[in-house]
Amino acid sequence: MDKDRIAGAAKQAKGAIKEATGKALGDAKLTANGKRDKAEGRVQNAIGGVKDAVRGSLKS
Repeated sequence: MDKDRIAGAAKQAKGAIKEATGKALGDAKLTANGKRDKAEGRVQNAIGGVKDAVRGSLKS
């Protein structure tokens, strides 16, 4: 598993926590930051998935 997939999953979790906290506190900026972190995490996770797929196809 690529390190980008792990880091992306961690960033998604951090973003979800920020987003939920922002919603609970009524803090629009914190909610927006959480959504941004989740999106960045999804992209980073996808990049890691592509790297894994490439490595897998090169081994075959």
